[in-house]
Amino acid sequence: MQSVIVTLVVMVIVGAVLGAILGISDSVFHVEADTRVETVTGMLPGYNCGGCGFAGCAGCAQALVDGTITSVSVCKPSKPEAKQKIADYLNSTPGPNGETLHVTVD
Repeated sequence: MQSVIVTLVVMVIVGAVLGAILGISDSVFHVEADTRVETVTGMLPGYNCGGCGFAGCAGCAQALVDGTITSVSVCKPSKPEAKQKIADYLNSTPGPNGETLHVTVD
């Protein structure tokens, strides 16, 4: 019976130490997410057709925000008004680094 209690105490201590290490690691290695990706994904039509060459609308939004593509026109099903709205948003909204993008509508 005493070995069961010792085992439980050791497991609780190990769990607490590992939890503390995870908590410290989370604060030290925190990466700021770019909220523009979610906003642009919401502005896209949501068909996830892959016509832009990316895996769905989230992939296209990520590529636009990363600067991999600089034209919203890669999204074929998106209406011209929506394309202009996305370009205006990305050209005026700074990212976590404080810089804005230069996105066009061709």
